Amino acid sequence: MSQDIYVVIEHLRGQVADISYTMLAAARELSRATSGKVIAVLLGHNAKNLARDFAADQVLYLDHASLAEFTSDAYQKALAELISKDQPRAVLFGNTSIGADVASVLSMRLGLPLVNSCRSFTSEAKFISQICGGKIMAEGELPSPTALVTMVPGGYQPDQGKSVESPPVTESAVPALEALRVTLSKYIEPESADVDISKEPLLIAVGRGIQNKDNIELADALAQAIGGVVCASRPVIDQGWLPTSRLVGKSGKHVKPKIYFAMGISGAPEHVEAITQSDTIIAVNTDPRAPIFNVAKYGVEMDIFELVETLTETVKQAK
Repeated sequence: MSQDIYVVIEHLRGQVADISYTMLAAARELSRATSGKVIAVLLGHNAKNLARDFAADQVLYLDHASLAEFTSDAYQKALAELISKDQPRAVLFGNTSIGADVASVLSMRLGLPLVNSCRSFTSEAKFISQICGGKIMAEGELPSPTALVTMVPGGYQPDQGKSVESPPVTESAVPALEALRVTLSKYIEPESADVDISKEPLLIAVGRGIQNKDNIELADALAQAIGGVVCASRPVIDQGWLPTSRLVGKSGKHVKPKIYFAMGISGAPEHVEAITQSDTIIAVNTDPRAPIFNVAKYGVEMDIFELVETLTETVKQAK
């Protein structure tokens, strides 16, 4: 068993996901306690060029035609052999649909412990995980000999996992990947949206606290007053109050505006994951323990309806 920290890089259609850089930053923190190296594990086909800015000591590149696009079956088989052979101290996955799919099955197949929803590591190699929607932080010893860990955003910034120098790349052997049960047929693109919220500099985000569809007008009025765009968390979209093109979250858009104004949003991990690159997050919520306050630069504990109309009128008068 080594003391190295492996990071399974997530990428889709030629783009490395931000959670990959967050994990690299977390791995560097953990490696200081284990005295091991940070090893980025990149699976793909003709994708070696993606390893240009990883803050890692080394990149293990597994190239195979069956790894050109993500399928859980191919990733599980390739990683199972690699982990069994190298026995690293920890293997980090994103707490995403991809990472959770792969890590859970590998834990079962290899008989390895799985730490879920890890936010950060301490200098003593302990993990800190968020549970109950982020309202409780649980700290514990990192299990031995090899721990599988799914990481949530918030503990580290993606830029901390980037480097101006490309790390050395070593090609690793890939096991036979024939007779896969799942293969990718094609991508189905969503219908073009009325606006691309991922490119907007100012977003007014509404969550369950908006209560009903009619109250969306209050957010619209504020957005028009300050030159922003309205978006939402999953509960609002599921009700059909806004189109799916306005969804912010793991299953929607990742955004990085200059200002992200969260109104009545609790701050579940799948939502926070998509907003961590915002320059400034402002949160309004009646619950003082709402997880959104953990990532907000400014927070107000009050009913959004007591604030939004007054704020809208104040902005109009100032303009």
